[in-house]
Amino acid sequence: MITVEDVRRVALTLPRTTEHLIRDRIKFRVGPIVYLAFSRDETTMGFAFPKEERAALIAAEPEKFHLPRPSDQRYNWVELTTAAIDEDEMREIVVDAWRMVVPKRVAAAHLDGLAVRSRVSP
Repeated sequence: MITVEDVRRVALTLPRTTEHLIRDRIKFRVGPIVYLAFSRDETTMGFAFPKEERAALIAAEPEKFHLPRPSDQRYNWVELTTAAIDEDEMREIVVDAWRMVVPKRVAAAHLDGLAVRSRVSP
């Protein structure tokens, strides 16, 4: 099970990310665009995800992923159950959601920097 603190540790390392508390919900955004949001009880996390791939994701793992409420289905958005994913999967989801909202050059520079650091580290 992942927690808000687990997500925070990953999200706040991503360039241009800020954390906000809006109507008792923790949200992470780049500029005005929200790319991660927790439910008030922190059992569900919504994240940026391409609409055209949403049905396949949910069909493949319905125990983890589900549609957002009907009013949010017009957005590139999916929700997951926080108890159903581990830290590695969370990290991948957070970075992919961030990449959807940040300028491509910012994502490329950050990810290139990570690749260089991983090759240099023992």
